[in-house]
Amino acid sequence: MELYALTAHELSEKLIRREVSAREVTQSVLGRIASTEERVHAYVTVTESIALAQADAVDTARASGESVSPLAGIPIALKDNLCTTGIETTCSSKILRGFVPPYSATVVEKLEASGSVFIGKANLDEFAMGSSTENSAFGASHNPWDIDSAPGGSSGGSTAAVAAGEAVWAIGSDTGGSIRQPAAFCGVVGLKPTYGRVSRYGLIAFASSLDQIGPITKDVRDAALLMNLISGHDSRDSTSIVRDVPDYTASLTGGVKGLKLGVPKEYFAQGVSPEVSASVRTAIDVLVAQGAIAEEISLPHSEYALPTYYILAPAEASSNLARYDGVRFGHRTARATNHVDLFEKSREEGFGPEVKQRIMIGTYALSAGYYDAFYLKAQKVRTLIKRDFDLAFEKYDAIIAPTAPTVAFKLGEVSDPLAMKLNDVLTIPANMAGIPAISLPCGFSNGLPIGLQLMAPNFGEETLFQIAYAYEQATQWHLGRAQL
Repeated sequence: MELYALTAHELSEKLIRREVSAREVTQSVLGRIASTEERVHAYVTVTESIALAQADAVDTARASGESVSPLAGIPIALKDNLCTTGIETTCSSKILRGFVPPYSATVVEKLEASGSVFIGKANLDEFAMGSSTENSAFGASHNPWDIDSAPGGSSGGSTAAVAAGEAVWAIGSDTGGSIRQPAAFCGVVGLKPTYGRVSRYGLIAFASSLDQIGPITKDVRDAALLMNLISGHDSRDSTSIVRDVPDYTASLTGGVKGLKLGVPKEYFAQGVSPEVSASVRTAIDVLVAQGAIAEEISLPHSEYALPTYYILAPAEASSNLARYDGVRFGHRTARATNHVDLFEKSREEGFGPEVKQRIMIGTYALSAGYYDAFYLKAQKVRTLIKRDFDLAFEKYDAIIAPTAPTVAFKLGEVSDPLAMKLNDVLTIPANMAGIPAISLPCGFSNGLPIGLQLMAPNFGEETLFQIAYAYEQATQWHLGRAQL
């Protein structure tokens, strides 16, 4: 098997035993990018020279006997809404074209300190707003399982890179399902951590009370390893939680006997395809056969999560994106005749249709006379959604459900904005509640992957890894590789 197709933990063993060098691993991934990127379009920027220099530094350190991380030398893709010193960061938006941050995100700093090799900045829906990467100003990414299908979004470039072997693993961000939904579409593992578990410093914000950075990997062990690297308190992020970080790999025991799983009936309702529903129910049976207990539950306010999200998230986006005005950084119009013109035309030219729509919705929801009717009411509904989960977790260790209602759709197939937003109907509730959730592959339909979603209480990532690993070890879905 080619080096680019191996997991991070497999490569780590080879690197430690000096069977391969970090340069060889990096060259394998770069070679894969050279042969497939034209079809996949996973990246906005490929940082070949930086990657090779980082790989050489790891090899030199190992050769000289220096202490290096066991995961040093493994190529990683970074979603292009993470600030990177000296590397252009665009959020896949024209308004940030040419922006080179003077600092790196905390997650990027942690990865760099661990000896990670930065292979490139991955494509996304503009400012992480979308479910297919079709909203990228630089063109859509493609699903490696079917080049004509969407990889999901907004972290579609990151998941496509991992699924195609164009990265060993990747970092994404999840505001309403932007790690888990594309992970499901691309047949990889994606985790949205508990809000506050991973620093958001240096993540270009979409909706600050919802955004969370997380891992995208080929299997559950890699997800646990990557979480070990990126988790922890950061004083530069006011929402970061002061809490010890466990070794997540210690949770990979393979045992689920006695664990209680809630199966929410609302997540198998109208709109979920029969193939997805059947695959997830089969996955539940696999866990029950290992000793888990599964019972149907109700999360009654989940049906309000989607409309609630599309009030709160655009409202926060309206505030966060106000800074892009053509003055301080990013795109500046050449057609301005006065300062008001400068603001208006820079934003008109720089933002795409989806971003403009969400800014307008958010501005409206926050405006005088409508704040109480929309934003305040949405916050109250969010509390009810969280209470549903709190009550469920009093009795159950985790909740199990589909990640997305369907498998990947064809690029250009979903033209109705509401239909596109419905792709996140099963992932948004976890963001509303701030709880951790993971997606992993559990089957195929028409040759396209199906995602299984697990949700746990706050800081219940260890439980997620325990259950996900047990399921993974009992099945073979994670061993599949897209054949480009």
